[in-house]
Amino acid sequence: MIDAPTPLANPTARPAATRSDPVLDRLKGLHPKIIDLSLDRVHRLLAALDHPERKLPPVVHVAGTNGKGSTVAFLRAMLEAAGYRVHVYTSPHLVRFHERIRLAGRLIDDGHLAALLEECEVANAGNPITFFEVTTVAAFLAFSREPADVVLLETGLGGRLDATNVVDRPAVTAVTRISYDHRQFLGDSLLEIASEKAGIFKPGVPVVLAPQPEADALKALNLRANAIAAPIQSWSVEDLPNGFRFESAKRQIDLPMPGLAGAHQITNAGVAIACLDHLPLPVDDEAVRRGLAAVEWPARLQRLTRGPLAEGLPAGWELWLDGGHNDSAGEVLARQAVDWSRGQPDNGSGGGPALPLLLIYGMLSSKDPFEFLGPLAPFTHSLRAVAIPGEEASFTAEESCETAKLCGIRDHAAADSVDAALADLVAGRRSPARVLICGSLYLAGTVLAGNG
Repeated sequence: MIDAPTPLANPTARPAATRSDPVLDRLKGLHPKIIDLSLDRVHRLLAALDHPERKLPPVVHVAGTNGKGSTVAFLRAMLEAAGYRVHVYTSPHLVRFHERIRLAGRLIDDGHLAALLEECEVANAGNPITFFEVTTVAAFLAFSREPADVVLLETGLGGRLDATNVVDRPAVTAVTRISYDHRQFLGDSLLEIASEKAGIFKPGVPVVLAPQPEADALKALNLRANAIAAPIQSWSVEDLPNGFRFESAKRQIDLPMPGLAGAHQITNAGVAIACLDHLPLPVDDEAVRRGLAAVEWPARLQRLTRGPLAEGLPAGWELWLDGGHNDSAGEVLARQAVDWSRGQPDNGSGGGPALPLLLIYGMLSSKDPFEFLGPLAPFTHSLRAVAIPGEEASFTAEESCETAKLCGIRDHAAADSVDAALADLVAGRRSPARVLICGSLYLAGTVLAGNG
């Protein structure tokens, strides 16, 4: 008999309260009753704070549907490997809000964050403003007051009207792969969605584009860049037996596989290297290599090897975590499942032995579950569905089971929690398997918080 894995110490764990939490809660209460799609609220608050967005070092602005966070992680790792101080703004967070703001190489201190938020709260004077808008302004305020060599900005949603899109002249802009997401805000077609992402382009500022699998997305990006004379940069990556080759007008370099698992990360790394070529900061090839090896970005095809969930698994089992939740994420995970099914060596791309793939799956009801789960279904032996703890907008476990059934996954069942789902999967098998927890960054954050 196989022993069940050790359950999470607290499967619905939330981090302990800190000084910034009450301020964050108050700021959520300022959300406008009617959203007017503009940057007026952000510009008003920035003006009240003496325009911190105008006092920044060179900025790299990154938009896209999938891969933008990984691209920023690669950029940070390579720039820091070259010895530079790097400010970073990303979203959403996984466990604590302060993950979103990194000052010169370290996560912002909670006391510092609380003071900045309170300053923004006073300057805002009770006016309606979205949570993302006011917290983005707080990040600009932090970046303007601490010396650094570069700022990396990840858009939250879209681009044209995203709260980060207030820097008049970044050093370079980038757009990663575009797919369907946030349709209620960005549009129902890839042409519309890509047009919104292209709103971060600025006249004369170099543009780095990831390869786009859909012609409409590439068409919209090219149209916007050409209309404002934003030069699109040429670059490419080529697979090698144990790595890849990057080539642009400024460098050609053979590199090992990135430190983030998955063949798709080669493209994200390529976008990041292409961006480096347009910064006023020299980054040599050796720093690129060191950065690729050192990069970290949790919940993006992350193998969990520590903590109660992973350490309680029987010998030979693997546990993976991914926060992807749209069609592109499903396709990427399906390609990884193909590699896993072939039993490819783990050369850094997430390979490994050919083990049956078992899913623990939960998703927000604002997402399309069939677009995500459909590509994965042919490779899935078993699925256990969970509701995302603490999220009212989560599909129930029973609803997710119905999705699994319609996608053709025969062995599916509801579970009360992630640890219960894992225990059930282990109890049902006599030989090792590979378990992937997937479907939502919110679910991934819950797992990371509970797993320590």
